Amino acid sequence: MSDATQPGQCPVMHGGQTATDPSNTSGGPKALNLDILHQHDRKTDPMGADFDYRQEVRKLDVEALKNDLRQLINGSQAWWPSDWGSYVGMFARVAWHAAGSYRLADGRGGGGTGNQRFAPLNAWPDNVNTDKGRRLFFFFWADLIILSGTIAYEQAGLETFGFAFGREDIWHPEKDTYWGAEQEWLAPSDERYGDVDQPDSMENPLAAVQMGLIYVNPEGVNGQPDPLKTAAHIRETFARMAMNDEETAALTAGGHTIGKCHGNGDAEDLSPDPESAGPEYQGVGWMNTQGRSIGRDTMASGIEGAWTTDPTRWDMGWFEMLFGYEWELKKSPAGAWQWMPVDIREEDMPADVEDPSIKCLPIMTDADMAMKMDPAYHAICQQFMADPGYFSETFARAWFKLTHRDMGPKARYIGPDVPDEELIWQDPVPEGPTQYDIGRLKAQIADSDLSTAELVSTAWDSARTYRGSDMRGGANGARIRLAPQKDWQGNEPKRLARVLAVLEPLAQKAGASLADTIVLAGNVGLERAAEAAGQPIEVPFAPGRGDASDAMTDAESFDPLEPLADGFRNWCKTDEIVNPEEMLLDRAQLLGLTAPEMTVLIGGMRALGTNHGGTQHGVFTAREGQLTHDFFVNLTDMDNSWHPTGKGLYEVRDRQSGQVKWTATRTDLVFGSHSVLRAYAEVYAQDDNQAKFVDDFVAAWTKVMNADRFDLA
Repeated sequence: MSDATQPGQCPVMHGGQTATDPSNTSGGPKALNLDILHQHDRKTDPMGADFDYRQEVRKLDVEALKNDLRQLINGSQAWWPSDWGSYVGMFARVAWHAAGSYRLADGRGGGGTGNQRFAPLNAWPDNVNTDKGRRLFFFFWADLIILSGTIAYEQAGLETFGFAFGREDIWHPEKDTYWGAEQEWLAPSDERYGDVDQPDSMENPLAAVQMGLIYVNPEGVNGQPDPLKTAAHIRETFARMAMNDEETAALTAGGHTIGKCHGNGDAEDLSPDPESAGPEYQGVGWMNTQGRSIGRDTMASGIEGAWTTDPTRWDMGWFEMLFGYEWELKKSPAGAWQWMPVDIREEDMPADVEDPSIKCLPIMTDADMAMKMDPAYHAICQQFMADPGYFSETFARAWFKLTHRDMGPKARYIGPDVPDEELIWQDPVPEGPTQYDIGRLKAQIADSDLSTAELVSTAWDSARTYRGSDMRGGANGARIRLAPQKDWQGNEPKRLARVLAVLEPLAQKAGASLADTIVLAGNVGLERAAEAAGQPIEVPFAPGRGDASDAMTDAESFDPLEPLADGFRNWCKTDEIVNPEEMLLDRAQLLGLTAPEMTVLIGGMRALGTNHGGTQHGVFTAREGQLTHDFFVNLTDMDNSWHPTGKGLYEVRDRQSGQVKWTATRTDLVFGSHSVLRAYAEVYAQDDNQAKFVDDFVAAWTKVMNADRFDLA
């Protein structure tokens, strides 16, 4: 696994997106783009605000749906005929490419939202003709895409591991997600690597080797065949998708056991992709304008041929073909590099997709050859060949992981085919106690010697790891006390250890989980601070969090959750090449916050004195520790002037005397300089909005604390 702290582009697009947009809405080339905080506004959802997909899917006749899919898979439509009378390869590929965009670094991508049907993914060259697969069915997209691929494998003969419903569709493109800085499809890999010969130098959080690909280039690195070099890139790319070598080899072999590549034509004759084609194409792209464009004349990757003798059946054919023959480099009819067998027996050749009497040469991609030539992958393949049952089981589990990795914990799974086994990559958390005296525990926390800042900071650090992208992290499980989180620089290990040493015995004595106690302690700190500010409140609290153990925690997979920056606590781990306000926006989006919620949390956290390391940047108040709106009052006060002092720091001076009153960071001052954020700040700065500020802060705080409480939904 590569170093997750490696500097790179921010995972969401900000000023770079507006830099080429001269319209009045761009806000200038350096403006912070807030669109990602409301990119899935419910106004775009045609189902209406009252529609609850997760409730509705529970009413579904699952077996009837699966039977419909089986009939569809085993048939053929005239407008897009199936290969060999079966859509198993097509539907498996559509599901694979939906799930395959997932990346571990920030949890974005994957098949959990149905985003494949929108730009830019629907136009990725690697997704060519997935539009046809989606057009063969339409229903609830995200779940159906993944289910269709799973049923396809079952129809081929694989005993699958299971399937879960529960993916809710989005209704708007995720154009603010950062997929790379390239300005053209399939630009050379060099653009996203420090050194293309060192795969772990790929820019984070990216996983695919080129713009528009799901994984690696099937012809080789930058289109140049070299199986050993390709193997190194495969290993890095799949690691960034949370897959180890065995899972990678199983997915490669199993993915190529069914279906074929399509490259029997000239790519220059293809119509534009679905996003660019004219209205006469009705959202269907990549059609051959000079030929039939279907059946044996289909164009996709440019590579032409099947991998196995019987591409609609789950068997060991891929291994038998790859290891049973020698292979040489040839060009496809479309001019793509592919590996062809030497002196193959006719009985091993697959049939033409339209005429079973015609025999065709099989192919291997550079990625397939990597499995044969890389020593580690070769050894795994030999193990699979010696035990076909083990291969099938390994692939079934890896397929389940691939297609469910971004769904979060098992508690979110719906349906009759959910496996009983709970897997470590699902980040299991035991059910927590609820029958304990919450009031008494709060009183004991309040009587401790822990400060308001310590209580609030610890609760925040525990909860801020949550990522709505793949529903990982959060306060539930109290993994902040386990490796690797207990040692993260952003969690201030010494302060954290001191606070936990106080809270752990209180939790044990009360019969509460430590996870609950940490959150409750943060609430105690807020209530104390609000009362000191003259706004007594009771912060909502829902018990029931559990405490995960080391055995329940895949520590390595939690490394990418380590914050490199936390604008809410005014901290950056290193001098990143990305502005800290952009990192703040990324964190806010993963937490599911709106722009107003992000704003009110910043102001409150500054007033509470929760800055990392106790710095005073942005603490625009003489009442530190009280939950006041002073941050906004003083930020918007035009009697002040602001002066850069270097390294992203500023002095706030009295405009008349020149006296330095406070210091600040870019993250602080963006709430006064950005027109939209300033509008929010001005609301909270009003003299009569102290109560609103406290209420809004508590609501946003509670949202973060409960972000991973799927049992409350």
